[in-house]
Amino acid sequence: MNFARRIEKLPPYLFAEISRKIAEKRSQGVDVISLAIGDPDLPTPEHLIESLREASLDVANHRYPETVGLLELREAIARWYERRFGVSLDPQREVLPLIGSKEGIGHIALCFVDPGDVALVPDPGYPVYAVGTMFAGGEAYYLPLREENGFLPDLEAVPPDVLRKAKALWLNYPNNPTGAVADLAFFERAAAFAREHGLAVLHDGPYSEVAFDGYRPPSFLEAEGAREVGIEFHSLSKSYNMTGWRVAMAVGNAEIIDALMRVKSNLDSGIPQAIQRMAIAALDGPQECIEEHNLVYQRRRDRLVSALRGLGLRVSPPKASLYVWARVPDGTSSVQYATRLLDEAGVVVTPGIGYGPSGEGYVRLSLTIPDEQLEEGVRRLEALRL
Repeated sequence: MNFARRIEKLPPYLFAEISRKIAEKRSQGVDVISLAIGDPDLPTPEHLIESLREASLDVANHRYPETVGLLELREAIARWYERRFGVSLDPQREVLPLIGSKEGIGHIALCFVDPGDVALVPDPGYPVYAVGTMFAGGEAYYLPLREENGFLPDLEAVPPDVLRKAKALWLNYPNNPTGAVADLAFFERAAAFAREHGLAVLHDGPYSEVAFDGYRPPSFLEAEGAREVGIEFHSLSKSYNMTGWRVAMAVGNAEIIDALMRVKSNLDSGIPQAIQRMAIAALDGPQECIEEHNLVYQRRRDRLVSALRGLGLRVSPPKASLYVWARVPDGTSSVQYATRLLDEAGVVVTPGIGYGPSGEGYVRLSLTIPDEQLEEGVRRLEALRL
């Protein structure tokens, strides 16, 4: 068979490869503790499961959904953005439900990128930004995120010849994998930069509700001029431990939302309606569960940071996100360090290089692991002499 060239260019998905390595070690009898994948271990709140159970009995929810989603869900999303960020959205034109934010992130390049075009992609960053660009026939230009700059991109350093071909700018704060955060001043600079160069800003913000020590991350859409140039992706996955239910949203610029809806309407049939009803219950219902979850993650963060510092790694406690980003010792690559932890301690971490060239020299550790497993992983790390 002759496959398309894009398949030949496609690297193995980072977390699929990690899962393969974990399975291989376990088949050898190794008791593996995984700190690699950011999938919340805490259960979906019980009141949301009950809402799903009730909605699943309604025969109206047994049929094809619409790509655009229930109006009631779009209205609930708009109400949530108003309450949380003070951002007013038109649920008819500025809100689009997604089958998980990964789906929308993968599809959005088809709205902007033609062969030969460029997307500005953070490095390190979520791999789907670049892969979606490649699927659309474009190229990713990587924006290095440096520790000395607070892991914010230097937009003014993008060469003029790249900007002439660029169509989109990807941002992601709170950031995966670094855990870095951005303020409204940065978002306003990014919006002005995009307006000057005719770019669409695509802000991936699924971790805005996973924050610690009283910190409240802003939305890109709060920034002056943001809605003129961009949209924001958000998800219920991390806020309400709903990764398995696949429900998210894109909000913001009405023209971009319409373009994404047209792409999606040709490729999917929308979120199952019972899950949409569940999402409405999450957005409109009690929010105390978010703070309860964050207290668990904050405790895990502090425990893990202490252990990593004991190993001699340079690490700052993140103000938000589900991840700890740690600098490995000089002279050791991220893959070498991760391999040694797996071989000598049975602990899996993600090599930073998997998120892009500028991720070299770091490893990412996730806080989404049950407390007893985290304690065992920490015990193993503290027993090492690296």
